[in-house]
Amino acid sequence: MMRATLVIGLTAFACGVGYAQSTEAPAFDAVSVKPAPPPDKRGRRVAMIGGPGAPTPGRVNYENIGLEAIIGEAYNVESYRISGPEWFQTDRFNVVATVPLGITKDQFRVMLRNLLADRFKLTLHKETRELPIYSLSVAKNGPKLKKAIPDPPPDANGDADAARSAGGGKMKTDTEGYPILGPGMSMAMMNDHARLVNKGHMQVLVNLLAGQTGRPVVDATGLTEEYEFALYWIPQPPGSGPSMAEDPVGPDLFAALQEQMGLKLEPKKGPIEVLVIDHADRVPAAN
Repeated sequence: MMRATLVIGLTAFACGVGYAQSTEAPAFDAVSVKPAPPPDKRGRRVAMIGGPGAPTPGRVNYENIGLEAIIGEAYNVESYRISGPEWFQTDRFNVVATVPLGITKDQFRVMLRNLLADRFKLTLHKETRELPIYSLSVAKNGPKLKKAIPDPPPDANGDADAARSAGGGKMKTDTEGYPILGPGMSMAMMNDHARLVNKGHMQVLVNLLAGQTGRPVVDATGLTEEYEFALYWIPQPPGSGPSMAEDPVGPDLFAALQEQMGLKLEPKKGPIEVLVIDHADRVPAAN
């Protein structure tokens, strides 16, 4: 069975969602969009690296990324809030782009939206649907979280090292098989083992959990400080819920949250705004 490695950089965006393309934002200096080749015997590397706020702000490198993930980045929405065709789950693309200096995160997102409209002829609309969600709350014995410690001032040499570490090299694992995160990485999955290390308000954790569960997650913890987040688990298929198997390999996400953070996820239903894809070309326009 092929093993895929997922690498996610620390870059986080927080602008509002827009639904119309714009020609006011600057364009990429150079951009290449191609279907990704099929995986080889080693599997495939999956990565979204670069852009404003990343160690390499002037260059974007998306490897083996589905269109759903690119749309999510462009419109600042999670994958479960995108309703598209089945090939969104199977087809992968490589995107390499040079970003003009001084571009803001808002401008970068508009540039991505324009790219999607140009290369994939993407059109979409939004609507509200009643969907399964999870509520994140404090477990019976209380939270097991440490308050976040401010980051030290950035080091120019350290940024260069982080960019090299995030962009390549073989990922290492600890004695139990969980990936060891390098500079500029907030989460990684390798050989059916996952690790998350991040910090911030609970909304940061909520967003990360939503991406892993495949459902919206609402914060019902009542916790208002910034915290350190550290979690390791054995991923299950999205939407599968807590694992009932007594697996000695390691905890699933639900068990890991309770054991390591003192938090719990409970299934519920609620109204969620989604992006509905009206049209997208399966083969991007030529570079």
